[in-house]
Amino acid sequence: MLRDVRAVVLDTDGVITDSARVHAAAWKTAFDAFLREHPPENPDLRRPFDPQDDYLRYVDGRSRVDGAAAFLASRGFASSAEMVQAVAADKERLFTERLREPGVDAYPGTVQLVRALRRAGVPVAAASASRHARELLGHAGVLDLFDTLVDGGEAARLGLPGKPQPDLFLEAARRLGVPAGRAAVVEDALAGVEAGRRGGFALVVGVDRTAGPDTTERLLRHGADIVVRDLGELLAGGTPT
Repeated sequence: MLRDVRAVVLDTDGVITDSARVHAAAWKTAFDAFLREHPPENPDLRRPFDPQDDYLRYVDGRSRVDGAAAFLASRGFASSAEMVQAVAADKERLFTERLREPGVDAYPGTVQLVRALRRAGVPVAAASASRHARELLGHAGVLDLFDTLVDGGEAARLGLPGKPQPDLFLEAARRLGVPAGRAAVVEDALAGVEAGRRGGFALVVGVDRTAGPDTTERLLRHGADIVVRDLGELLAGGTPT
């Protein structure tokens, strides 16, 4: 598996840091407020945002605007750009407020794996649709573990389309000097594993932090080669397997 690749690209939220729960909470507050103010005509579509299923299905791994548009479409809204931007901006405000609170950490298993890869001479990149990725990695004390970072700000500057398009991961691999066919992608989002598969990466590792009834199967169906609950599972005696 990882011992057979020449570089590894990891998503941030939910893979490196436990910030996915903060994103999900901010999305829930923003979407629930919108649904209360603009209840769909169909009563079945008025249910609150589910921070596990809806988050994984519509917003996880995507840019704020793409995530807002996807969820609103799922609730029957032919949403305008102004509507999407308003919800995305509300989520950004809520998420930024929550970032001021302590408690976003790096997963120990991920840190152990990244350090083992570096000892083995395997370059490692972090890649994220979030513009807060550098800040989150810095707060968690792990920014210096990565050879390069491609975040949402860089994606916007370079005009890279969001996941499930693979451009974010391909740019990270390019900066590491390794073709996608010799690199691995590690992702917890359905859109992310699909991006890894579309990009032709040698290995796509799915991370299932939710332990939902069908999350592993969905990750596999969207493009993961293997799925683990924690990246420490990819270590044997401190060495990547």
